[in-house]
Amino acid sequence: MKVSIIKNKNVDYQIFVGSGAIKLLKTKIKFYCPNANKIALIFDKKVPSKYKVVLKKQLKNYKVYLHEYFVNENLKSFTKVNSLSEKLIKNNFNRNDVIISVGGGIIGDFAGFTASIVKRGINFINIPTTLLSQVDASVGGKTGINTIKGKNLIGSFYQPKMIITDLDFLRSLTKRDLICGFAEILKHSLIHDKNFFRWLKKNTKKIIEDLDFATLKYAIIKSCKIKLYFVSKDEREKSIRMKLNFGHTFAHGIEAACNFSRKINHGEAVLVGMNLATKLSFKKKSCSFETLSEIDKFYSDNNLPSNLGKYFSKKSFPKIIQYMIGDKKNVDDKINFILIKRIGKTSKPGNYKIKVRDMNNIINRLVNFNF
Repeated sequence: MKVSIIKNKNVDYQIFVGSGAIKLLKTKIKFYCPNANKIALIFDKKVPSKYKVVLKKQLKNYKVYLHEYFVNENLKSFTKVNSLSEKLIKNNFNRNDVIISVGGGIIGDFAGFTASIVKRGINFINIPTTLLSQVDASVGGKTGINTIKGKNLIGSFYQPKMIITDLDFLRSLTKRDLICGFAEILKHSLIHDKNFFRWLKKNTKKIIEDLDFATLKYAIIKSCKIKLYFVSKDEREKSIRMKLNFGHTFAHGIEAACNFSRKINHGEAVLVGMNLATKLSFKKKSCSFETLSEIDKFYSDNNLPSNLGKYFSKKSFPKIIQYMIGDKKNVDDKINFILIKRIGKTSKPGNYKIKVRDMNNIINRLVNFNF
């Protein structure tokens, strides 16, 4: 077992990355949570049951309470959080005890938010099992639940004690799931590191087709470091951290307009959203035609989702816009966008705002844009 450790001087926790990394849980939990007696294991039922056996063995010295869920965005609700919270309180969980999330970003958001509010903060450990959660959702301390007005509009900033990223979980994922996670890897390269983008040009197929662990490990570590760079400078998302939302203003509207269904998953929505944001960047003269063409070619070479028209008819665009209005980055009656300037650099948050009444016309133009 060869595990790499990601450290960041401005973030208190460590991220352990490697094949078989969950076998570190026994020793690491004793170090990070020395006074714990009880463990709440919050488990996505889609995670293969063999990992449940491994984790229980690692936690045999604790009183373990297993809570399993069929996971979709409906889990992220006050009703579900309240139900879990009442169970934890009934079993006398205190601040020394631990909540461990085992699953993707949804289960991580749900468990992390619960951990942040029960007794005003119980120890939280995240074990992400999807590529998306390993490169993005588990890192940065954001937790959240949904409302009828949109995604993650209620939440908290709550850092875990540690993150254990075991590559072996990825064996159970479909190619579609891998592409979903790859969307965030690509985003990190586009907003911060042109050399990483060049590396992805050569190695993307090893990630989403070959499941090459050496390549995946490098991509995961690189992505986590880029995200931590922004988080460490702006934990509460007041300024520079907003750059991580490149493509997400569109994406969150797209997901909500699909009622968070499997018609389009988060990563696919982000890929479509980044494509639209890049075209908008060119239209607003933020980036050059060369930058637009290079990104478009990357999408084409790797057959990545890009066309909003594949998922929505023109008459559905106003519904997307209504959800975009509620985006967390908006502070007035305009929609705030992060645009790209060149590969590896974006606009500053707040530099590009568009009036709601102009959005339908703009989306139509972007969808119909031809080179």
